[in-house]
Amino acid sequence: MSDITTDEFLQNASRLRDRVNEQLEQFGSLGDGCPERLQQAIHYSLMAPGKRLRPLMVLYAAEACGSRYEGAMPAACAIEMVHTYSLIHDDLPAMDDDDLRRGRPTCHKAFDEATAILAGDALLTRAFEILAVHQKPVEAANWCCAELAVAAGGTQMVGGQADDLNAETLPDGDLDHLISIHRRKTGAMLTSSLRMGAMTANATDEQLQGLTAYGTKLGLAFQIVDDLLDQVGEEEKMGKRAGQDSDRGKLTYPSLLGVKESQQRANTLVHEAISDLAPLRLHASRLEALANFVVQRNH
Repeated sequence: MSDITTDEFLQNASRLRDRVNEQLEQFGSLGDGCPERLQQAIHYSLMAPGKRLRPLMVLYAAEACGSRYEGAMPAACAIEMVHTYSLIHDDLPAMDDDDLRRGRPTCHKAFDEATAILAGDALLTRAFEILAVHQKPVEAANWCCAELAVAAGGTQMVGGQADDLNAETLPDGDLDHLISIHRRKTGAMLTSSLRMGAMTANATDEQLQGLTAYGTKLGLAFQIVDDLLDQVGEEEKMGKRAGQDSDRGKLTYPSLLGVKESQQRANTLVHEAISDLAPLRLHASRLEALANFVVQRNH
C-alpha cells in the first residue's frame, strides 16, 4: 500500500511536470537553420498541455532505482518528443484523421499537413540527438537509444499502429489480437519509459525485470481506460473528440468485453502491476500512486 495520498502524488507530479516543461522548452528549440514555421509547429505540439505521463515514468523509475531526477531528464524529454511525434502523425488524415488534440486543433489543422509531417520527423530525430549528447554516462545513452529505437519502431509502436489501422477493415476481432495491438502501440513506449529511467540509474537486473512487468500490465490498463473514456468520457476534459473510435468501428476493449468487464480488467491489471514493484521495495511509492492514477483518471 502506497504511503502517498492522491493529493500528494498530484502535487509532486505537477511540480515535476513543470520541470520537464522547462527542459522541453530548451531542447525543443532547434536554433539557427530551422525554418521559422517548422519551429513554430514543433513548439505548438511539443508544449501543448499534456499529462507528461511518459517523462514522469522515466523520472519515477530512476528515483525508484536510487537515482535523482536530474540524471534522467534527457531520457524523459527524449521519450516525450517521440510520443509527440507519434501523436502528430497519428492525427493526420491518412491515419486517425483527428482535428483536436490536447484541447486545441491538431498540428496539421493549425498549420498544414506537410508542416505537421516534418514537425514529427524533426521531433523523432531530435529525441535521439538529446540522448546521444546529453544523457550521461555514455553507456546509459547507448542503452536508452537502443531501447527507444525498438519501442518506437516497426515491431512495436509503429507496428501496433499499422495493425490498429488494419483492424478497422476486418469483419471482427478477438481479444488476443487487441491485446497484441495495444502491447505494441501504447504499451511498448510506456514500458520503455520505465526501462530508460532504470537504465539511467544503473538498475539491477531484478529491478529492471520488475519495472518491465509493471509497465507491461500498466500499459494495457492505460489503453483500456483510454477506450472507456472514448466511449463514456467528457470531450472537454479529454481535450479530444469523444466517440471517434466507436464511430470508425475500431477494435476496442468495451466493444469486445463491455464497459463493466473492461473496468474490472483495468483494475485487476493495476493491482498486478503494483505487485510487480516488489523488487523496488520501499522506493516505488510514486509508481504505485501513478498506477492508481492511471486507472482512476477521467481524461
